Amino acid sequence: MTKILLTLHVLAAIVAVGPVTVAASMFPPAARRVPATDGAVAVGTVRLLHRICRVYATIGVSVPVLGLATALAMGVLGSGWLITSIALTAAAAGILIAFVLPRQEELLERLGAEQPVEHAATVQLAMFTGIFNLLWATVTVLMIVRPGSTTGA
Repeated sequence: MTKILLTLHVLAAIVAVGPVTVAASMFPPAARRVPATDGAVAVGTVRLLHRICRVYATIGVSVPVLGLATALAMGVLGSGWLITSIALTAAAAGILIAFVLPRQEELLERLGAEQPVEHAATVQLAMFTGIFNLLWATVTVLMIVRPGSTTGA
C-alpha cells in the first residue's frame, strides 16, 4: 500500500504542481506583452494561464493529502524533514492563494478593460511566483534527500 500511495503522491505532484509553476511563471511576462501584440489573442493567452493556475491548484490539494497518507503508512509523520516539508507546502499554498492568484485576477481585469498594466504590478507578481516556485523546489529536494533516509541515497 505504501508504494501505491507514494506513486500516487509523486504523480499528483508532477501533474498538479508542475503546470501551476510553469503557468504562473509565464503569466507576468505574458501580461506585459499584451499592449505590444494582438490584444485579444494576448489577453486570451493570459486568461488561459490564469485558468491553468486555478484548476491545477485545485487538483494540487491531492498532493499533500496523498503525502500525509504516505507518511502515515511509512511511519514518518514525526520526522523533521517531513514537518519542514509540510510547513513549506502550507506556505507555498498560502502564497498562491493570497498573493499569486488574486494579483493575476487584478491584472486580467485591467487587461479585459483595456487599461494599461503597470510594470511594477507584474514585477511584484513575478516575485510572489518566484517565492512560490522556490518553496516547491525546496519541498522537492527535501522529499528526495530526506535527511536520515534509510534508502541509502
